[in-house]
Amino acid sequence: MNKKQLQTEQTKKKLADASRALFVQKGYKATSIEDIVAATGSSKGNIYYHFKSKEGLFLYLIDEWDREWEENWASKEHLYKTSTEKIHGLMVQLVLDDMNHPLTKAADEFFTGEKKENDIEERIALMFERHIQFNRQLVQQGIENGEFKEDNVDHLALILESSIIGLSQLSRGMKSEEAVALYRQAANVFLHGISRSID
Repeated sequence: MNKKQLQTEQTKKKLADASRALFVQKGYKATSIEDIVAATGSSKGNIYYHFKSKEGLFLYLIDEWDREWEENWASKEHLYKTSTEKIHGLMVQLVLDDMNHPLTKAADEFFTGEKKENDIEERIALMFERHIQFNRQLVQQGIENGEFKEDNVDHLALILESSIIGLSQLSRGMKSEEAVALYRQAANVFLHGISRSID
């Protein structure tokens, strides 16, 4: 990375950090570009240069959240010996991260809000594809090590992601322990359908 690229990344990070605080405090819809200009001391043109739109800026924060989640998972994955344990571990990490992350409320607003521009829709589609690819690898490992039946891995990855998205939306307002129990039960239902044997 050359000096100019480094400066660009530093500016993006500064803008993103200040914007994150606003989105956490006010929510996605109530935070305007003018609020971000006031909080960062940056011009509207500079914000648009780095992120193209408010949606682009927020998606940058979601991408950062995804990276943090992946790093957190990578640090724990070795604790799970089987694919079954990994799916249970995945569910617990998802619910705890989702319920405790400061951007959760703003993210709910963002994803359920008005229609997005095509480039934003494409970036969201790529993000979901990364999630589905993660699920695909998890299920494929289980098939290869004999835990899961041979089946359509693509379909199973989509079913798992659909369950996660639905649980995320419908467990809002639950206490942490109740949500963890719900996600664990969902994991058991999913695993019951694909496992060669369930304890």
